[in-house]
Amino acid sequence: MASIQPFKALRPKPEIAKQICELPYDVFSKEEARRAASGNPLSFLHVSKPEIDLPDSINPYGPEVYQQGKSAFAQLITTGHLVQDASPCYYLYRQAMGNHSQLGLVAVASCRDYAQNIIKKHELTRPDKENDRVNHIAVLEAQTGPAFLAYKAHPELDSFLSQKSAEPPTIDFAAPDGIRHSSWIVHEPELIQRITNTFAAMDSLYIADGHHRTAAALRVAHQRNFAGSAGFFLAVIFPHNQLRILPYNRVIKDLNGLSPREFLGKLETVFEVKTGTSTPPDAKHLIRLYLEQQWYSLTFRPEAFQGRDLIRQLDVTLLQENVLAPWLDITDPRTSKRIDFVGGIRGTPELERLVNQGSFACAFALYPTSIEDLMAIADQGGIMPPKSTWFEPKLRDGMFCHRLES
Repeated sequence: MASIQPFKALRPKPEIAKQICELPYDVFSKEEARRAASGNPLSFLHVSKPEIDLPDSINPYGPEVYQQGKSAFAQLITTGHLVQDASPCYYLYRQAMGNHSQLGLVAVASCRDYAQNIIKKHELTRPDKENDRVNHIAVLEAQTGPAFLAYKAHPELDSFLSQKSAEPPTIDFAAPDGIRHSSWIVHEPELIQRITNTFAAMDSLYIADGHHRTAAALRVAHQRNFAGSAGFFLAVIFPHNQLRILPYNRVIKDLNGLSPREFLGKLETVFEVKTGTSTPPDAKHLIRLYLEQQWYSLTFRPEAFQGRDLIRQLDVTLLQENVLAPWLDITDPRTSKRIDFVGGIRGTPELERLVNQGSFACAFALYPTSIEDLMAIADQGGIMPPKSTWFEPKLRDGMFCHRLES
């Protein structure tokens, strides 16, 4: 039984939503966020990544950073740029990116459901990132960016939400990256109850993206003894069959003392190796390698994955266990300084650029993990390797905020 509730969202005035709403804080470096917010005092990055408004010498996890975010948040509220709804509502949030469109329900989900694994996870969290969100939520007394959840597609609910989205949206704008963001309010009591009951009949929800946000929300709920609205966290919940997962590609600093010829020779023991193109992989167990300005197609030999459990059949796992750990000595990709990760939205040209400029010795382009594999692994209580999925498009921070009320 999945417990969700309507809530009184704090939302931007429609005419300035485009100026306020921003990509999530964690897809930017500080320098990138500073450039994105430059000249725009309404940018939500002043709230979600407040270190951009402080000297570089300041610890990004220092108390003054969260106070700066609280001040920027209060400024948006007192000036009327963010306005809180008077009564609890559900909301719809549609994102359109090229030919892809996804429509989700905006609600608050239960922290207890998360603790009891009714809301299922598939990744571990890093303490420093989790602590950062705990402090941000606690100081601002609000969740200012949603977790990205999924439910197994429900034809009746999905049809109802689609019909509701045929009405004129309350907020509708195209962001600078071309992605269109639209929202609707569901305020009718009978519709609210219908949605609540539909989710109550679901066995589980799944975290697609936002493990640190949800883990932090639970910790804040404990700090506040689950009082008032602190026992719930802000979420956008999508049917699984509308979600789009891109690969999370790998770039490697060096070949661990191997020459390129030696490295390719080792790869031939695990893969069928052919010269290839920069076209992203179009099938599971196919990987593209970029090395010395040449693309190669690497197809795992069947003995590499046959008879293995679901997690160990993932391409990210196979690459880690057969190549990165034994030959390149990257045993823990979470902590190694010799590997970096590139979201699939940047495409293979970004991999070429990083290698050609000399920052990295080689790059691996992967086929994306499927949402079905993600849910199956979560159902088994499994944990996927780090950086296994890149969901696109990203939810915008500032579209909806959830204030923690006593």
